[in-house]
Amino acid sequence: MSEGSALLECRGISKRFGAVEALQDVDFSVFRGEIVALVGDNGAGKSTLIKIISGINQADTGQFLFEGRPSSIRSPKGATDLGIATVYQDLALCDNLSAVANLFLGRELFKGFRGRLASFEMEQRAVELLEGLQIRLPSVHSPVAALSGGQRQSVAVARAVLRESARVVLLDEPTAALGVSQTKMVVDLIRTLREKGLGVVIVSHNLAEVIEVADRIVVLRLGRNAAEFTKGASATAVIAAITGADTAIQAAPV
Repeated sequence: MSEGSALLECRGISKRFGAVEALQDVDFSVFRGEIVALVGDNGAGKSTLIKIISGINQADTGQFLFEGRPSSIRSPKGATDLGIATVYQDLALCDNLSAVANLFLGRELFKGFRGRLASFEMEQRAVELLEGLQIRLPSVHSPVAALSGGQRQSVAVARAVLRESARVVLLDEPTAALGVSQTKMVVDLIRTLREKGLGVVIVSHNLAEVIEVADRIVVLRLGRNAAEFTKGASATAVIAAITGADTAIQAAPV
């Protein structure tokens, strides 16, 4: 983990949906070159916090700092402009299009006064990006439908970081429903993102994977900060924080 200011810092984030208090005074941060896992039981507030950071929802109260500067996140575009890229569990890929077409979907490159597609340039950039992230595909022209689950997840991550401004990557359940070899492929990619100096946030229910890959683990429970662990934490301690067993033990009479 890098020294200095966090890439992204959330202070006192609160959010209500009618009578439901989804988040209350939540603090969260991720540093350059750090993998932070956000864990908690269903309804703990993980998805709400990710949606706020990615600009889908807005916090009722709280403050955001990006690279130490006060910032606001009011829309997905605002989050993207700051340098926050999000990969959701459904990946949002077009199965009938190639890897190249998916990478540049909605941000195609054009050339000439007639605005022709710069197919060769997009292919070159795609190959460079995938090689830089150590992503191996049968071909950049392979339709996404023909790729494995791990390869599809890798294409979605590559698309998220295609913009040179990407600094923080949010990954929602990046290895859900993947096999062992495909999970390893995605975990290796997550580590590559860290090595390139990005801040990586993963939301996952797979505690074994979280403990293996994360530099820090932030636990939410009932919409509040419950605990934080550094590298080497035991699964037992993390589970106790998620379920509230640690609180019960502390509160028990001696």
